[in-house]
Order: sequence, then C-alpha cells, then structure tokens
Amino acid sequence: MTNRRQPPRWWAELLLLGLVYAAYSGGRLLARGDVGLAVEHGLAILRMEELLALDLERPLNRLFTGQAVLGIPADFVYASLHYLVTPAVLVWLYRRRPQQYRFARTWLMVSTLLGLVGFALVPTCPPRLLDASYGFTDTMARYSAYGWWGGEASAPRGLGSFTNQFAAMPSLHVGWALWCGVVLWSCARRPAVRALGAAYPAVTTLVVMGTANHYFLDAVAGAAVMGAGYLAARALPAGITGIARVSGAGLPASGESAEPVPNTTRTAGFRGKSTIVSGGWETSAGELLPVQRSAVADSAAVPRTDGAAGGMAGHAGRAADESPESPEDAAATAR
Repeated sequence: MTNRRQPPRWWAELLLLGLVYAAYSGGRLLARGDVGLAVEHGLAILRMEELLALDLERPLNRLFTGQAVLGIPADFVYASLHYLVTPAVLVWLYRRRPQQYRFARTWLMVSTLLGLVGFALVPTCPPRLLDASYGFTDTMARYSAYGWWGGEASAPRGLGSFTNQFAAMPSLHVGWALWCGVVLWSCARRPAVRALGAAYPAVTTLVVMGTANHYFLDAVAGAAVMGAGYLAARALPAGITGIARVSGAGLPASGESAEPVPNTTRTAGFRGKSTIVSGGWETSAGELLPVQRSAVADSAAVPRTDGAAGGMAGHAGRAADESPESPEDAAATAR
C-alpha cells in the first residue's frame, strides 16, 4: 500500500516559511561585517580563481556590459526570478506532489539557514563593488533606468540600504536555483518542464557572474550548501520531513514516477466482487499473490453458451465414473 500522507495545512506552511524568510532577511542585515574584511575576502577569492584559471567573471561581465541585449535581461533575471520561481515551485509541490513537498521544503529551509551562517562567517565583497581597477562593471547600476531596482543593489529603488551588500559567499541565487532544478527534474513529468529545471541553475550561474554580483566560487559554494542541506534534511526525523514512497532521499529516483500510486486494495467479497484487475494481473478471494492469467485461462473460466459447457460437464461425469475402485473391490482383485 502507498503512503498517501497529505501536506500540512497551508496556513501553517505559510507561517513557517514566513518565519524562516524573516530570520534569513534579518540575519543578512546583522551579518554585514566589516567592509575592509569583506573586500579582503573578495580579493582572496579572485586571486584563488586567477591561480586556478577559474576567473570567468571578467569576460562574462564585459560581454553583459557591452551588449545591452544581454545585460538588461540578465539584470531582470537576477533581480526577479530568485523571488518568483522558488515560491512557485513550492506551491506547485504543495498542490501537485504532496508526498515530496515536506522533504523538499525542509531541504530548502535547512540550506538557507546554512547559507546565513556563511554570510556571518565570511562577509564577502561582490565583484561589482571592488575598485574599478579590477575590471568589473556593476550592470545593475548601469542599467538601473530600465528596471525597478536601484543602483545600490537588486532591491527596489531607495531600499538598497536595507540589504547586505557583502552577502556574496555563498550564492543562494545559485543555491535556490539548483533546488528548483533538482525538484523539477525529479518530480515533473513533462520533458519540457524537466528541461527548464535543468537549464535554470546553469542560466542563473551565468547571470550572477555576468552581472558581477558573484564570483564563480560563490556559485560553487551555493551548490555545496545545498548539498549539505540535503544531507542534513535526510538525517532529520521522518516526522519533520514526511518522507513517503521515495528512494531513501525524499524525492523520486531517476525514472520513477512522481505521481502517487492509487490505493487499489479491495476487501474480498465486497459487493460480490473480490478481483483486482490491472494489466492482466488478478487477485481473487483465497489467493495471497497476484497471478497473470492468459486469455486461454480466462476463457476456460467463463461459462460457454454454445453447448461446450455441457460437454465439459459430460467429460467431468465420465472422469468420475472412471475413478479408482473401492477398497473392497481392489482387495478382491488382488486375491
């Protein structure tokens, strides 16, 4: 039988997610850190990337800065989708995939709190706030006239001071996008939706670097935080994650349908019908395991109206007449 556990009440979920997001937003403000230390961390990351030949931010930023047809949409993606796609996937999971919702929600919340710890311990200046001599252009400021964000950050105009400008490490833009991608790839049935899920974190990674909001290693750290949150969520009690029919991970395994299997168990003798039929497999009263009956076996079990039934009865009668002798007759024959 399949566990059909339903998700919790919507208002309780909304309250829980609201509290977590409020703690996340407040924690970002409290974890601003020292500006000099944040710049030092940013330069250290940049030097490490240059040493490893991973400094992909500069060419992408030059491309986005020189081509407004790329830079403006990228700014919209950075400033908007982070706050639209993630809640939309949560609502979709709650309504359409209740068996996977609890685990996915817990995974997202735990990872977000881990990211907040990263902001507090490693305040990091993003590339766009480094001195211009390092070769980065703040595309959010350059194209702010085209969008609703201000020149200070991706926040609405006038609210830039209410955001933590040095929360670059890890990149939760990439982390949340990866969460959305994994959930859609695991739970969606349509190939187009699964393809969008796979593309979303990759596009987000390019956007956060091209707009000079994150380093490449910020994106790597965002993915690592989501991995750690995933493992932590799996270690939590089942009463919190609400694990149902899954492959030990809270999400369907590759190739496994995300749709809940309907409960087809029926009581033998219910309204005179005790057979469960599905794809040729039947379980009748008195049978413990389903068997697959062929068409020949089924035709033999159905009464015939062409006289064959009488022939079968006659054959059964002859078989009874030809039964072994009684014990007395058998003893006499032996003598």
